[in-house]
Amino acid sequence: MFVRTYSSTIQGIDAITVTVEANISAGIGMYIVGLPDNAVKESQERIRSAFENCGYRMTGKRLVVNLAPADLRKEGSGYDLPIAISVLAASGQMSADDIGKYVIMGELSLDGTLKPVKGALPVAMRAKADGFKGVVLPVQNVREAVVVGGLDVIGVGSLRQAVDFLSGAVLIEPAVFGMSDMLDGAEKRYEEDFSDVRGQAHVKRALEIAAAGGHNVVMIGAPGSGKTMLARRMPTIMPPLTVDEALETTKIHSVAGKLGSESGLLTRRPFRAPHHLTSQVALVGGGGSPQPGEISLAHNGILFLDELPEFGRSILEVLRQPLEDRVITVARAKYSVVYPANFILIASMNPCPCGYYNHPGKECTCTPGAVKKYMNRISGPLLDRIDMHIEVTPVDFSHMNSDRAEESSAVVRERVSKARDVQRRRFAGIGGVHTNAVMNSKMIREYCPLSPQCSALLERAMTRLDLSARAYDRIIKVARTIADLDGSEDISPSHIAEAINYRSLDRESWGR
Repeated sequence: MFVRTYSSTIQGIDAITVTVEANISAGIGMYIVGLPDNAVKESQERIRSAFENCGYRMTGKRLVVNLAPADLRKEGSGYDLPIAISVLAASGQMSADDIGKYVIMGELSLDGTLKPVKGALPVAMRAKADGFKGVVLPVQNVREAVVVGGLDVIGVGSLRQAVDFLSGAVLIEPAVFGMSDMLDGAEKRYEEDFSDVRGQAHVKRALEIAAAGGHNVVMIGAPGSGKTMLARRMPTIMPPLTVDEALETTKIHSVAGKLGSESGLLTRRPFRAPHHLTSQVALVGGGGSPQPGEISLAHNGILFLDELPEFGRSILEVLRQPLEDRVITVARAKYSVVYPANFILIASMNPCPCGYYNHPGKECTCTPGAVKKYMNRISGPLLDRIDMHIEVTPVDFSHMNSDRAEESSAVVRERVSKARDVQRRRFAGIGGVHTNAVMNSKMIREYCPLSPQCSALLERAMTRLDLSARAYDRIIKVARTIADLDGSEDISPSHIAEAINYRSLDRESWGR
């Protein structure tokens, strides 16, 4: 007997519907074809044991299971449940009337219980796009899949429960979910706050500009000056995720298996802080079974690289493409995938090996050559792609011991949100552009006209600091954001001057 069920495979961060065909004929043996990996091939042993422990029987005839399209590699253990359902339907042990209405995913334990799978959210999105009635998934994946809406999401805990539902013996109500309730007030659930940071008004101002315009930042200063503390509070001043951003971000984390059963939708912007010993594959993504890396897991959020010069040179150089294109392309001999990578890079570093170059109170013990060598660990092309360079000086005792109330994250976030609204209206109808940092050269000419005074000021800075054309564009983008925060339609000389001030690593004094 021939039976067809449906499942999914993940390619990049999107799902592709897979047809699971089972045919029983004269002969002996079980064969799984359609480019299965070892985890899929081993499913027949898990299925046999699950059948024995759930009271079903494996057919004694020749069984062929085909996973179509046959030229697309199938990976993972999520095909256990759809293969098992196909075998039971083909052998007449359950009704096959409704199994074609659902996309089925799930890993089987030997006793027939189900374990969660990766990528439940993109699987549900693809099922809805392809017109299926619903999805049948392990109960641990229900909160991921139900955020799609307009789709029956059926959570099952065992093979027996899945068979009973698909054969019509048991009715399981589809799960329901209120997305607006989960997103509402998400920005209030941060433990950190900008008010925790004493002093550092100029750094807070710079990070506010970065959050408002989506600009990349590098902070340079002595140990203990507050660089990490400030960076970790950056998400608290960013606008809440929109529904589309939340879905896209959740989909990436779902594919990577980073969502727990208690969280169905990411409501806070990601903050990823990989260690400097992180491998290139872990940062970029890829591997034998392609997975998103830290760059993509930071999509719509923050990628924080602490002690930037300690990262390997080859690892840092891979950041150049995603910083420009907002996507990361992972090409290998057997596959090529594209992951989104629209993040804000926040980096921190010491000014020299000992950490006290340009320190106001402590003497640097490094030789000029050592300082220059340390700074040269960060290539010029990478620094060019970082919009803002901020010098962080230590906080003196009077600020640390002050009772003066500092500005809270909520107050700063309100200003940032207003500036983001201005940019959203400005770039309405332009796909993929939501902040000033993403503008190309044509958009800069259209949305950032400069007065003669602004042009003259920028020309002097370009000549004196020997800036590149890319730095020229980034100064104008930052100036546009400063103007948006001020509620100004036009970029003024003061906006240009402040933006130029955030190019401290372009100055001749550093590392010379």
